[in-house]
Amino acid sequence: MTETLTRDADALHRALVNSGDEVAVSVSRETAEWLARIIDAKVRGQEVLLTRGDVEVTPSEAAGLLGMSRPQVRKLMDEGKLAFRKVGSHHRIAVGSVRAFIDAERTQMEGGMADLARLQNDLGLLE
Repeated sequence: MTETLTRDADALHRALVNSGDEVAVSVSRETAEWLARIIDAKVRGQEVLLTRGDVEVTPSEAAGLLGMSRPQVRKLMDEGKLAFRKVGSHHRIAVGSVRAFIDAERTQMEGGMADLARLQNDLGLLE
């Protein structure tokens, strides 16, 4: 993966050397999908956060990343769905834990949507 990203980054930098409003570059599918997710988030008005994997955030910051309230984040922490550690009396949540929670929720949601689609087909609700 690192070799592919390095190659794609080099290609992007070479393409950006040229002047003009548009850039033509060839990158791997994985990099293109990653860039598309970033662009989609910006189009939806979401914040894009790029960090090292070991960065920690406060429950309030995690709430912002997850698009939910701080009490909801605390509930997830209490339920063991978000890993955290205490620093004195303060809580810190690894960004990797936030990412893992998002991925798990997405997987669960995709499974539920597939089940719903099968049920619609079984009931003949789709034309």
